[in-house]
Amino acid sequence: MGILSTRIGRLFNHQEHKFIIVGLDEAGKTTILYQFSMNEVVHTSPTIGSNVEEIVINNTRFLMWDIGGQGSLRSSWNTYYTNTEFVIVVVDSTDRERISVTREELYKMLAHEDLQKAGLLIFANKQDVKECMTVAEISQFLKLTSIKDHQWHIQACCALTGEGLCQGLEWMMSRLKIR
Repeated sequence: MGILSTRIGRLFNHQEHKFIIVGLDEAGKTTILYQFSMNEVVHTSPTIGSNVEEIVINNTRFLMWDIGGQGSLRSSWNTYYTNTEFVIVVVDSTDRERISVTREELYKMLAHEDLQKAGLLIFANKQDVKECMTVAEISQFLKLTSIKDHQWHIQACCALTGEGLCQGLEWMMSRLKIR
């Protein structure tokens, strides 16, 4: 009875929401995923393919897909877009050289038909590192104010300490309530 009743309970009592976490390699996506799921720093290696974790907050289930960010893997990101409610883009705030690549990938994603209704959360990661780009700089480089057909939010964070992650999650939760 245990498994069946649990599944039936999920159908009626809980909502499940799908998020994808994307960004260039070394941005901190997997570290953020495991901060959410285990509340601890996990030593990671580059993600080949994807990781998925289920996170439960206030009876709301979130399926978070962390997708590898190496150049060769980015072309497969769109296979994860179906039923995605939020795209979390993790930006390495110290990586000035590749911010234009992040912008290019961001606008490719936002143009995809499966993400027309998806919200967008940008985590400006590695804010603890001296000389990193500020949230305002990243927002300007990514031209976020030009995004009119998606709800978006940019959040400063540090994946290693977890600082800023809850605020980003709270923004997403508040968007889910508005829908």
